[in-house]
Amino acid sequence: MAFSLGACPSPSWCSDFSWRGSFTRCVGSANCRRRADTRSQIERSAACRVAPAGLARAAGMNDKSEAKEIQAKQGSSFASEVTEPERASAREFWSMASGFWRGDSKGKAWLLTGAIGALVAINIAVQYGINLWNKYFFDALDARDGSRVTWAITLFAVLAVLAVLAMVGQVFARLTLQARWRRWLTADLARQWLEGRRFYQMSIAAPEVDSPEFRMTDDVKVATEPIVDFAIGLSNAVLMAAVFVGVLWTAGGSIEVFGHTIPGYFVVCAAAYGLLTSGLMVLLGRPLIRFTERKNAAEAQIRFELVRVRENAESIALIGGEEDEERGLGRTLDEVLARWRKVVSQQALMTFIIHGNTILAPVVPLLLGAPKYLAGQMSLGQLMQIAAAFVQVQLAFNWLVENYIRLAEWNASASRVVALWRTLRAIEKASATEDRIAIGESEDGNLHIRDLSVAQHNGRVVINEADAMFAPGEKILIKGESGTGKSTLIRAIAGLWPWGSGDVLLPRGSRVMFVPQKPYVPNGTLRQALLYPEGAGDVSDQALKDALHRCGLRHIAGRLDEEERWDKLLSGGEQQRLAFARLLVHRPEVIILDEATSALDEASQDSMMSLFHSELADAMLLSVGHRPSLAEFHDRTVELTRKPSGAEMNDPNAPPRAKRQRFLGRLLRRGLRPRPSPDAAAEVEHVQESQT
Repeated sequence: MAFSLGACPSPSWCSDFSWRGSFTRCVGSANCRRRADTRSQIERSAACRVAPAGLARAAGMNDKSEAKEIQAKQGSSFASEVTEPERASAREFWSMASGFWRGDSKGKAWLLTGAIGALVAINIAVQYGINLWNKYFFDALDARDGSRVTWAITLFAVLAVLAVLAMVGQVFARLTLQARWRRWLTADLARQWLEGRRFYQMSIAAPEVDSPEFRMTDDVKVATEPIVDFAIGLSNAVLMAAVFVGVLWTAGGSIEVFGHTIPGYFVVCAAAYGLLTSGLMVLLGRPLIRFTERKNAAEAQIRFELVRVRENAESIALIGGEEDEERGLGRTLDEVLARWRKVVSQQALMTFIIHGNTILAPVVPLLLGAPKYLAGQMSLGQLMQIAAAFVQVQLAFNWLVENYIRLAEWNASASRVVALWRTLRAIEKASATEDRIAIGESEDGNLHIRDLSVAQHNGRVVINEADAMFAPGEKILIKGESGTGKSTLIRAIAGLWPWGSGDVLLPRGSRVMFVPQKPYVPNGTLRQALLYPEGAGDVSDQALKDALHRCGLRHIAGRLDEEERWDKLLSGGEQQRLAFARLLVHRPEVIILDEATSALDEASQDSMMSLFHSELADAMLLSVGHRPSLAEFHDRTVELTRKPSGAEMNDPNAPPRAKRQRFLGRLLRRGLRPRPSPDAAAEVEHVQESQT
């Protein structure tokens, strides 16, 4: 049997992977906001949806209600970019991931890439040397020449050392390149995800792009590592085929068949054999991609359901929903198993072809060359050389086929990563358009809300054309029925909610702190939780302890530098107290509360709210709450009233100037003008009658 070192184009592929891919709905490009000239064009375009004001401008419409009607049918500009599942193209994946070779990391990236290329070339040269060695060694054996056999053994030792060193260097460079590329892509996606609060916007506008944490870690790993392997394997296969087809052509010679001479006999046979096995693999492997996608989607669903149970553990336990959850999980597991069976069946068929080819490939060239050897037209060394070359050519021909399964798995994970990238780009582009709520700064120190329309991400208007002005130190309570958009309004003021139109002007240089119903408590020490998000700063220990004492957290004031899971250790009420203590530490100029005392009793609520008339008296406060007792801690009450066209903001205590500005603004926006004189009115009526 002929010897061959490193015959497999990429031995590193023989590893097991835990696939976490899942096909979901993809978000397409944001390059879809085209100018439309007519209403019908906008209605026909499923990819062109903008906020009310922008839609009216784009279509040349004067009536905003008409634009809102179209927008309500079609959804927001971002929601329109959610399309049917599609696989990631190689070009799109490369656009996302090729920055590793162009940015600050390009020096090391190209160095590792060049090293891998050089080592692949060295490995091919060594393989060619071993192929020549096969002829020399077996000819020496056939001649029973002991000195030549001894020299061949020495030569083989040198070739073996070179082959091992080349492969070790290639593996080291490959693993290093994979690790660095994966780190770069994960960091780049995480940066895009966190910038501009896109992580929050994506959770609302694109819930289809689920589990971004898995996409940025596990899926990035599966999407990047195989690409390096594929590149090495493909380069190896092409070079192997080029080199050893030449060996088959020169060493194999021609053959006489029924009086006809066939040149390159072994090349023709190798190509025919390779096409046959490859064709069978493609035929059997094509359904595998579809089966793999469906299996991965079912596995993603079971993960989602398990996480949902964990996140709602208390509620499920209190109502005794364990059996129902178990039945639901059982149904999903059955679906996973059913889809997995299809994958297993298809892989079994492919294994039949792959394993059969592994057994036949070394024997076929011996059978093809046996007639020439028996006829004395070929030496034993030539026969073994041709057999080894034939195997190398088959490995090169079958490279794509043998990696069909892994290509299918790569496509699933790559598509999930590309879908996340598309979504982040779409949010970024959408945020750059004028059809968003504009956040700016005011020069007079007041907070201004001007012509503010707030919409859901699907285009439904929640709040319609709100106008207000809030002065420094004012305490404003925002009230309204459930569903009128109170929480959405304060998120728009805080800059979290971009969907809609109009302007929010915050006092210049002011710091804004938002306190939600469930405050965020980061991992780390209690000191870090109090100082979040500004880090260490120069706040003294005594100031931190005083803030904790004032907010009823005296019992943990001595644990500033203890690392705990404070979000698990503290109750809901204690976490809300901690959020108020954080306000005392940072002392922002604008404070926005969203049900921030819901977990506190009345007495504790009164204690916390009294902070805004003592320690935080100069801060502007905007708060949402339902308890009647909150009213006494506020100077003004703003009420949202539900209307068919969107909730209206009613502020009976607004300053007269603000009321006049709001009234005049509405007159101008609705296109109202002073009534014409009687003569002018009669002339208009006469013209209308004549046209009729």
